[in-house]
Amino acid sequence: MLLCVSASHKTASFELLERLSVPATPVAPLIAEHDECVQGAVVVATCNRFEAYVDMDEPVTAGVALGIEATLAAIETATGVPVSELEGSYTVLGGSDVAEHLFSVASGLESVVVGEGEIAGQVRRALTESRALGTTSAELERLFQRASEAQRGVKNSTAIGRAGRSLVRLGLELADSRIADWATQRVLLVGTGAYAAATVAALRDQGAVDISVHSPSGRATKFATKHGLRAVSAETFPMAVAHADLVITCTTSEHHVVSAATFAAGRTRAEAAVEATAGGCPVDHTARRLVIDLGLPRNVDPDVATVPGVDLLDLETIRLHAPLEELQATDAARDLVRDAARRFVSVGERKNITPAVVALRAHVFGVLDAEVARVRARGDEGGQTEQALRHLVGVLLHTPTTRAHQLAETGRADEYVDALSALFGIEVTEPLVERGTARPDGIADAG
Repeated sequence: MLLCVSASHKTASFELLERLSVPATPVAPLIAEHDECVQGAVVVATCNRFEAYVDMDEPVTAGVALGIEATLAAIETATGVPVSELEGSYTVLGGSDVAEHLFSVASGLESVVVGEGEIAGQVRRALTESRALGTTSAELERLFQRASEAQRGVKNSTAIGRAGRSLVRLGLELADSRIADWATQRVLLVGTGAYAAATVAALRDQGAVDISVHSPSGRATKFATKHGLRAVSAETFPMAVAHADLVITCTTSEHHVVSAATFAAGRTRAEAAVEATAGGCPVDHTARRLVIDLGLPRNVDPDVATVPGVDLLDLETIRLHAPLEELQATDAARDLVRDAARRFVSVGERKNITPAVVALRAHVFGVLDAEVARVRARGDEGGQTEQALRHLVGVLLHTPTTRAHQLAETGRADEYVDALSALFGIEVTEPLVERGTARPDGIADAG
């Protein structure tokens, strides 16, 4: 049984998501080690969500409770966030809802900015990481592989990817109202990862030309050379911050890289340079400056908002300002996701009913073999009677086999198993996993 424990920008604060995003140890192994009923776990952690997908080898009611317990305990151990603090900040999905949710997440339909493309890669990397940690299962592999297929289907068949905007571009669009001419802006980029590269492209699309880059990890020179920027060293970084019209941070640093103290140090050094050389560039304290923090954990200390003349735009603010009309997913994209989820569940239910179908066929062929042996003993010249009997059995089994799959796909597999017991005395040794949808309180509703 699949289970998803989800904390996202829809249910939790960015402050809490920030704390969940920097576990001291990987969370998935802690979930998998919690109990032998946990078959596997994959954790998707992004700037907008923290989700654990768990494969439970247990009937639904007990499995939901145990899966939630395993996940929350693992989160507390890995991040230090107590379980009591998580209350009200997460939801639980079970059964068929898990596939539709992950497919929707992978397609960008649940992101802060609907249609953003970064999440697809993050979902793929979550599976890759779990493989490396040895925490996947056959069903989780199938789930995440189908999620990638669903995402590609949505991307190729709808306009949602073209209509959606990344967090970077949305942040710049929110800043656009205060910038008269992007070509005159002194822009300082902090970070050299994938988000930084996307930011450079977005800035140039807006018309920015004066862009410099700093890397807390020392990779600024290489990144600057590749993208045609100016590299800023650690020594000159405070002055660059003080002089910049726009500072954009997007690093994976676990500590603040820009703070009120950074501005103060930069302005002090700039003023000292002016006095010493009489030729430096003084900081214009009357100009409005903007800092856009795209990092999670936060790259910018909130005290930056107290610096005179400086405005701070972080992920929380970006989310609140995103126009709702543009966050609406297209009906076509939602339909594709639902269809993909139905196919996923259908295949799973067919696998689920397999033990019952196998039991019926074993019973029938056992009877057939006994009858064939009796016919042979009497003398079946040419094997015509045996051939007829085998053909008849094949015809008779076709309808109950087809019916088994139909019942399974509609959640009525237990009726099929009951019928086998009542009519033939066949007992299915492998228990069927019940379908269900778990509510946030951990109780499953039978489907």
